[in-house]
Amino acid sequence: MEGIRLDITNFYENTIVNYIENLQEHPLDLFMLILDLLIVSYLIVKLFKSIRHTRASQLAKGIFILIILTYLTKVAHMYVFNAILTGIMNWGVLALMIIFQPELRRGLEQLGTNKFSQFIGIDKSIEVKTKENIYRIVIAATELAKSRTGALIVVERDIKLNDIIDSGIFMDAEISPQLLVNIFTTKTPLHDGAVVIKDNKIAAASCILPLADDKDIARELGTRHRAAIGISKETDCVAVVVSEETGKISIAKEGTLIADVKEETLKKILVKYLITIKDIEQEKKEKVKRFRKLYRSKKDEEEKS
Repeated sequence: MEGIRLDITNFYENTIVNYIENLQEHPLDLFMLILDLLIVSYLIVKLFKSIRHTRASQLAKGIFILIILTYLTKVAHMYVFNAILTGIMNWGVLALMIIFQPELRRGLEQLGTNKFSQFIGIDKSIEVKTKENIYRIVIAATELAKSRTGALIVVERDIKLNDIIDSGIFMDAEISPQLLVNIFTTKTPLHDGAVVIKDNKIAAASCILPLADDKDIARELGTRHRAAIGISKETDCVAVVVSEETGKISIAKEGTLIADVKEETLKKILVKYLITIKDIEQEKKEKVKRFRKLYRSKKDEEEKS
């Protein structure tokens, strides 16, 4: 323990103090440091959100524990254990690159594309496509409700549903009312289970969801409603449910079920929760149009008077 305290003290005195003194003498370096920390913090938060509730989050925890153990064994002079952990760390990087080669390739392909700009939060065109797909979901839910066909549609938001997608049949299909209705039609191969929508596409069908086991949930609610409540409680997704018994549409969000939702209400709720990015350019254009219209009307009034 004495050796650990000594190493920490030496590190503080020789590194941190000197660095702070250097920053005081160079204000520009201080500004760049703050900017650097803000950018790195933002990217870490976005990365954490993207892997949260996925298998990658468990892997990240394991890597973090391995790094801590490597540092502690070095400070505690446990040379043999430290050598083993260091070897694992060195070869582990190569192993991770091989294991996650498809994911890394997709990530590199997304650099400079709309998906990458969406990751860092500056994509604007996504709002238009999301609105179109919301209308398609509403049309499909309404048609399914008319025929009293049971359905469960889960729309992914910030928390990834990769584990849920892996439990179903992978599709990666464009969203259309006809396809959604066909998926849930009775006796079709994919009708049993949930459809997961990810990145404005039907990612998978016949997915298995966790059931909510709360005692407060009404007994008359079926498996689909319990699954919708369960997944909306564990993640930030929005789940649309169509009852095959009553033909009524319900929507689950944050563990709460809104029952007997009409078409317009469903559309408004989905727009509220799924559209989080404003089309700034379009908004500016509308403001300019309104200003020009107001200016012209005032000018016409002045000319008449």
